[in-house]
Amino acid sequence: MLNSIYTMAEFSYELKIPQERVAVLIGKKGEVKKNIEEDTKTKIKVDSLEGDIFVYGKDALGLYTAREIIRAIGRGFNPEIAKLLLKQDYVFEYIDLAEYTGKSKNTLLRLKGRVIGKDGKSRQLIEELSEAYVSVYGKTVCIIGTSESALMAKRAIEYLLQGSTHASVYKWLENKRREMKRKRIMEMV
Repeated sequence: MLNSIYTMAEFSYELKIPQERVAVLIGKKGEVKKNIEEDTKTKIKVDSLEGDIFVYGKDALGLYTAREIIRAIGRGFNPEIAKLLLKQDYVFEYIDLAEYTGKSKNTLLRLKGRVIGKDGKSRQLIEELSEAYVSVYGKTVCIIGTSESALMAKRAIEYLLQGSTHASVYKWLENKRREMKRKRIMEMV
C-alpha cells in the first residue's frame, strides 16, 4: 500500500528564466516545450510575462532533466544543444561571473570579453579543444558536455577568469585533449 502512495506523488520545480528566453523555450507553435515535456515525462507551465516556469512530474529524474534543459535554454543555449542533457553522460555546468567581478560592471565586461575573445575566437577554441558547448549570457558562463569535457572547459574558463594568459590556457587544453584521446584509445584496446 505504501508503494502505491509513493508512486502517485507528484514533484515540482519552480524556476525563473530571462523574459527574452521564454519564446525560445516555448518554440514555434509550442514545439520545444512540448518536446521537452514528452522527452522528460513532465508538464511545463510558463508565465511568459514574468519568466516563471513551473515543472511538474512523477519521475524525479525526468523532472531534474527538464529543469536542467530549461536552465540551459534560459542561459542562452539553443534548445537542440540543451536537449543533449537528455543523454545520461551529459552535464550542465554554471559559472557565476559575480564571483570574479564584485559589483564592477567594467570588470564583468572585461571578463566576458576574455572568455568570448575577439570575434568569438576564444570561446570557439575552448569549445573545439574541450568538445563542450559554451554560452556566455548575462552574468554567467554555462557549459554543456560530457562530464569530462564540461569539467575541462570549466577549468579553462576559470583559469581565464583568474587572469591566466590565453596562450597558457589553450596549451593546457591541448594537453588535456591529448590525454583524453589517449585514454579513449586505451579503453578501446
